[in-house]
Amino acid sequence: MVDILLLAGRLALVALLYLFLFAAMRTGIGLVKGQNKKVKSWTVTVEKGPKTLRGVRIVVNGPIIVGRAPGADILIPTGYVSGRHARFSLVGTSLMVEDLNSTNGTLLNGKPVHEMTACSAGDTVTVGNVDIKIGRA
Repeated sequence: MVDILLLAGRLALVALLYLFLFAAMRTGIGLVKGQNKKVKSWTVTVEKGPKTLRGVRIVVNGPIIVGRAPGADILIPTGYVSGRHARFSLVGTSLMVEDLNSTNGTLLNGKPVHEMTACSAGDTVTVGNVDIKIGRA
């Protein structure tokens, strides 16, 4: 009789463990799936500049380098743009732009960027002769 009770207890414990794991997985998957629905992503779109760049749109998931160097995410092949000219970065939920000590500077809505500065949707960042529009998607 004791053996039957121990077996039933073990089976009940295993069933409870599986129910707990199923509930935890279901909740975790729901949290991961729903994260991007509430928060819009930042985008940068080249609006003015060389024909090859116009219309280029990048969703910002990490740092984006703008410059003349071959490793830049937005490559601007002109002499008055530094190799690593400017950087877009995510800080929390904000999109920031900073000038990377370029020779000719970076402008945000026509004003020079001297330190890491927050961007808003609709802002324009100018690097050389290229205008980059900030947006939300």
